[in-house]
Amino acid sequence: MVAVQLLVLALFAGLTARMWYMQVPRAEHYHELALASHTQKLIEPAVRGRILDSSGRPLVTNRTELTVTADFHALLNQDDDGAAVLRKVAELVDRPYEKLSGRVRLCGPETGRPCWQGSPYQPIPLAEDVDPRVALQIMERKSEFPGISAQQMAVREYPHDELAAQMLGYLQPITQEEFEAREELRAEFSGVDRVGRGGVEGVYDERLRGDSGSRVLAVSSQGDVRGTIKATPPEPGMHLVTNIDTRVQQITEDALESAVEQAQQQGKPTDSGAAVVLDVRTGGVVAMASRPTYNPEVWNGGIDAKTYDKLLSEDADEPLVSRALQGQFPPGSTFKPTTLAAAVENGASLNGSYSCPGSVGLAGRSWQNFAGGGHGAISLHKAIVVSCNTVFYKLGDEMYHDHKRNGDKQSGRDPVSAMAHGFGYGELTGIDLPHESSGRVPDARWKREYWEDTREHSCKMAKKGYDDVAEEDPSHAAYLERLAREHCLDGDRWRAGDAINRAIGQGDMLLTPLQLARAYAAIANGGTVYEPRVGRALLSADGERVERIEPVKAGELPMDDRTLKYLQRALTAVPKEGTAAGAFDGFPQGEVSIAGKTGTATMQNREDSAWFASYAPTDDPQFAVVVLIPQAGTGGTAAAPVARKIYEGIYGFSGSGGGEQGGGDRPSGPALPSGAPPSELPSVRADGSVDQLDDH
Repeated sequence: MVAVQLLVLALFAGLTARMWYMQVPRAEHYHELALASHTQKLIEPAVRGRILDSSGRPLVTNRTELTVTADFHALLNQDDDGAAVLRKVAELVDRPYEKLSGRVRLCGPETGRPCWQGSPYQPIPLAEDVDPRVALQIMERKSEFPGISAQQMAVREYPHDELAAQMLGYLQPITQEEFEAREELRAEFSGVDRVGRGGVEGVYDERLRGDSGSRVLAVSSQGDVRGTIKATPPEPGMHLVTNIDTRVQQITEDALESAVEQAQQQGKPTDSGAAVVLDVRTGGVVAMASRPTYNPEVWNGGIDAKTYDKLLSEDADEPLVSRALQGQFPPGSTFKPTTLAAAVENGASLNGSYSCPGSVGLAGRSWQNFAGGGHGAISLHKAIVVSCNTVFYKLGDEMYHDHKRNGDKQSGRDPVSAMAHGFGYGELTGIDLPHESSGRVPDARWKREYWEDTREHSCKMAKKGYDDVAEEDPSHAAYLERLAREHCLDGDRWRAGDAINRAIGQGDMLLTPLQLARAYAAIANGGTVYEPRVGRALLSADGERVERIEPVKAGELPMDDRTLKYLQRALTAVPKEGTAAGAFDGFPQGEVSIAGKTGTATMQNREDSAWFASYAPTDDPQFAVVVLIPQAGTGGTAAAPVARKIYEGIYGFSGSGGGEQGGGDRPSGPALPSGAPPSELPSVRADGSVDQLDDH
């Protein structure tokens, strides 16, 4: 009996201790659990900030629409996985059942489109822009539509359709992986919220999104709402003012599209192009166009299989890719100013005389001028103006041998490589957009690394051969096999031929249009290399806060002022009397003088690609304009006329000559009446609307 009594006392002591633990140290925890069973927390999404151009004109706005949504887990718990209720919804909203059932599938490696990319804990949008009467039927007949709801949803609206699509980006649901990686997201997002993907929507997503609010509702055991316990209002997202000018962007896209279409009509195999307009004083992106493009509205509410497949299809030619900052091409003769600056820094005379024959023998082979013409003894100034290849071939060869004599520094940067990196080539520009390409500056170091990465494959192909290519082109197959054999044996050697080819922007040299535009902007502004910026400022929804996005200086061109001014004078002569003179014939250069350089890049088994890099006005530079049209012909005939149209639109000049692409209707007025990007910022009025600069 004593033992039993001791056991009972021990049990009572344990029970008492447990009750004390639950009611004192853990009291708050269990209070919250009890309360949670009678409350429901709702996340109220904040209004996403608008995206505006430099004058306050809307590029991306918001609209609200009724959206029918599904609860993934509620459907999954039904006997038929929700098939019956989805068929009812499909009939009610007049949408195909297959489309709705596809939307509630979770995306995975083996899942086709459409599918749900977001979290299964979020309501999944089934149908957007639903008639209010339809939404009301669903809400009033909940027993007939278990797991289905309807709610107001803010979606992005693009007033200018395709304009600047790759720069703006789009919105998509939060993925399950993002939820798992960041648990705090559950407290920030409602079921229909979206996050920025691509473009400035992605880069500035946190500021545009704002802070979600919440409401804690008192709920009865039957699910009836008894009242609001606590409410935290949402904080609207900030508006993003960009450096983009809507009118200049439209002019740029129209000119580029017209040029691509015209090249196609002439039988050229071109199907893409890019153009960039930068503010040379700050690096601001005034316009950036890429063809082909698309309308970002396709992402609203989830993209369907047909549209998604089309965006990724070969026929569409990757419209999601921005050729301006992702496309990498040999720059051709637009690279010659870099070679000139490197040669002068290496000891070449700015006042010297240089032979420009039609061809020159170097490194055991003959190197040709474009079209085989020569100009006799000329200055470096004229070598830029007439784009004499043979002068730059010899400069490249001389610098190669000088570098070898100075200790045979094959592992270090030679003069041209060092100057190219000083111009910002071969590295990311730092633009506030995702997925930028870095380009490539070939030199001894790069070639060694490339050889180590590719030697095994080259040796394999040298032994195996290119039988598939030989079936259609035996000579090309033999050429590829010879290259593979040479690369296998001693592809790590940086040769004179590599340096000679690089001197005119050919060979393994690759740049993006954005990199070239930044470099020419630096030539224009006196030598400062800026990081390009799309964003200019952030404005709070009430107008109380203004956060400027200041220009970021990335470096200085590694040349003295004398060389820079010499280059500026030579580039100024190109549109007047050089390789771009035909494209700018009749252009009022007395009012606005253009400086620039044409480029014609060649690639194996491809047509010539056209470049034109420029800036204006030469007496007070404001804009750098670069145009690239792959496989369209020479820079002077295909790319320079596009730049001319852009300048005509900026300054309000009528088209007057300049070859087949130089004409055009007289514009209603200059896109930028002041001849420069605006220095002021638009403001937000008390009612939340934006006070545009051109309203004054």
